[in-house]
Amino acid sequence: MVNVSIVTEFLLEGFAEMWELRLLLSMLLLMMYLATLLGNLIIITVTTIDQNLHTPMYFFLRNLSITDICYISITVPNACVNTLTDNRAISVVGCATQIFLVVFCACVEILFLIIMAHDRYVAICQPLHYPVIMSHQFCVMSTLVSLLCGLTYAALHTGNTFRLSFCQSNVVHQFFCDIPSLLKLSCSDTFSNKLLNLLCVMGMGGSSFIFIVTSYVRIFSTVLKFPVKEERGKAFSTCIPHIIVVSVFLISGSIVYLRPPVRSEMFQDMILSVLYTIVPPFLNPVIYSLRNKQVKEAAGKVILGMMYLGKL
Repeated sequence: MVNVSIVTEFLLEGFAEMWELRLLLSMLLLMMYLATLLGNLIIITVTTIDQNLHTPMYFFLRNLSITDICYISITVPNACVNTLTDNRAISVVGCATQIFLVVFCACVEILFLIIMAHDRYVAICQPLHYPVIMSHQFCVMSTLVSLLCGLTYAALHTGNTFRLSFCQSNVVHQFFCDIPSLLKLSCSDTFSNKLLNLLCVMGMGGSSFIFIVTSYVRIFSTVLKFPVKEERGKAFSTCIPHIIVVSVFLISGSIVYLRPPVRSEMFQDMILSVLYTIVPPFLNPVIYSLRNKQVKEAAGKVILGMMYLGKL
């Protein structure tokens, strides 16, 4: 038997070594975090208050906004505080909790994006069947199934990761706990973990990407038949940003989880992690809702109503 020291806590990496650069990056991410909170809270408030927005499309937009707030809140605030205070320690339980929540939110986010792509496909390509296909019962059931799948997926990954022994370095080369970084620290056999990552990324990530792209290709083929050029331009300007954000989310996440566990530049690892944990929640409110005329008008009404109540 070889003597080993069992890890009881992990040390997360800061954004940089220089204090000035750490402060700059922390403030930048904090501003993105606050903008994400504001944008998603506006969507949640508007789609809840305005009766005209009580449709399947905005139902899922509200769910996506709630997920985005939870998703970005798991990593950014803690990372900013740790970087500014230079307190990098996180307990094993805290690390496991962070991994569970990140995987859960990422899984639910992907499933909501799939449902939203399906919603747009039905609305544009099968408008007469829209009320039947996208019924209230379907919306509720698909949301519950997404949450259940997220819980199962997160529990499977977290349990499979923390059955390992961590007896090497306890320094996680990332600003939050993630599975690929922890696998590099394990002295156990991680073949089953890598196989699970491969199957999940290829199965869930690959099938999700194919389904979403196929839905938008069908939407494009239908939109091209529209007689009015402005309607075609509006549809393209809406769908193309959706595809870009989904692609960045899925591709960057897949690279992080499928890349061989070799020593790489920490800054490069952090950039990839930012692309799938911070950028999508930051851009989703702008791309999916705040460019929408109906949402902007409803937001204006809500703001005017709040100002009126404030004067009373």
